[in-house]
Amino acid sequence: MGDTNKKWLYLGILSVIWGTSYILIKKGLLGFTPLQLGSVRVVLAGLFLFVIGFRSVRGISKQEWPWVIVSGFVGSFLPMFLFAFAETEIDSSVASVLNSLVPLFTLFVGYLAFGIGFQRNQLFGVLLGLGGAILLILTGKSLNPEQNYGYTVLVVIATVCYALNTNIIKSKLQNVSPMAIAVGNFLGIWIPGLLVMFSSGFFEGSTLNGPNFWPSLGYIVILCVLSTCVAKIMFNRLVQISSAVFSVSVTYLIPLVGIFWGVLDGETFGARQLLSAGLILFGVYLINKKRTPKAS
Repeated sequence: MGDTNKKWLYLGILSVIWGTSYILIKKGLLGFTPLQLGSVRVVLAGLFLFVIGFRSVRGISKQEWPWVIVSGFVGSFLPMFLFAFAETEIDSSVASVLNSLVPLFTLFVGYLAFGIGFQRNQLFGVLLGLGGAILLILTGKSLNPEQNYGYTVLVVIATVCYALNTNIIKSKLQNVSPMAIAVGNFLGIWIPGLLVMFSSGFFEGSTLNGPNFWPSLGYIVILCVLSTCVAKIMFNRLVQISSAVFSVSVTYLIPLVGIFWGVLDGETFGARQLLSAGLILFGVYLINKKRTPKAS
């Protein structure tokens, strides 16, 4: 199979994997608390990555290690817990749409923290996307009054963490292999994750003997293997065989998969929420759209 066909295949598979991760979190919460779910994700994903790529960390220099560890906390550790807490109150479909704010905040954080410039149409995209997010939260609150939409703030914070992580990798870890970054990330956060796991009551009888323990653990294992390990490797390969703009187009497809699973699971997603999601995705499109040079 040629690279042209492969990149479309990878794009489709990544969209399904990452779009499904939100419903997997929701199902994992049936048997675990947010602290338990987040810590199990950190510990299991770390173990998988250590097995397949531990030797890769030899390529990380002493100067790069602090950035790798910071990247681990903002790019993996904190978001894993933030999404788990958020989905105790809001639907998985809403979480998947709000995650599309990552490219918007990547531009914003890049400018404020790293001095990376942007075009006028990109600024308009940021404002449009943020407006769509606010509209999504307000309409969701009216459609689901029993849910606490204040928890959407946790998803927004997680997207800012992802944006910060992207800029750290781009500006500070450009010469480190993607596998080394991933393994190094979890070397930095694995012990804290293990400590949270022990302190969260995961090994107590009430959790281990709970009716949803094994099904929930199964969902988390799938989440760790596919979303953290397989998807990361596939995405790195996608970047190599295509362009950066094509690679981030996965952002447009993830919410579609997330909404599909949410509605299938009985979640409510109305027309106004679809409009809000459309505004967010159009904002992302404007951020990634390249200007066509004017003919001289």
